[in-house]
Amino acid sequence: MPFVLAADLLSYNAGLAFWITIAFGLMFFVLAKFAFPAILGGLKERETTIEESLSRAERANAEAQALLAQNDTARREAEAQAQTILRDAREEATRQREAAKSELRDELTAERERATADIQLEKQQALAELRSEVAALAVGAAEKILRKEIDATEQRGLVDRFIADLPQN
Repeated sequence: MPFVLAADLLSYNAGLAFWITIAFGLMFFVLAKFAFPAILGGLKERETTIEESLSRAERANAEAQALLAQNDTARREAEAQAQTILRDAREEATRQREAAKSELRDELTAERERATADIQLEKQQALAELRSEVAALAVGAAEKILRKEIDATEQRGLVDRFIADLPQN
């Protein structure tokens, strides 16, 4: 019996074909009336959404490229400004170093001059003290030699002559 059923499937039946065509047409009509517009509307909406997404992506990409270009320009400007600041700082440091050297040189020169003047003054004072001491010793020696007291006027004249005879160094 299975052969009979299989044979019926392969044989043409006009009534069955008619009803299948009617069912297919009715189904196609219902689908065309209700399902196809909804499906096509969904596809159109999806297409619109995809186009909008692509458009937004292109705009975002263009904005990103513009921002990247701006950032690159700003970075270059910042680097140039940093180089300028560094150059100015180096120049200022060099100027300050030279000014400090000059000031130190001037201070050392002034200190040397003050020291030289102090040495000269001390030398003059020491010479004056030495002359005074030598004069006192000479008067004392002369007094002992003469064995007499010399009055102040004579003593002063004797001292002045003695000091005049001394070398100036």
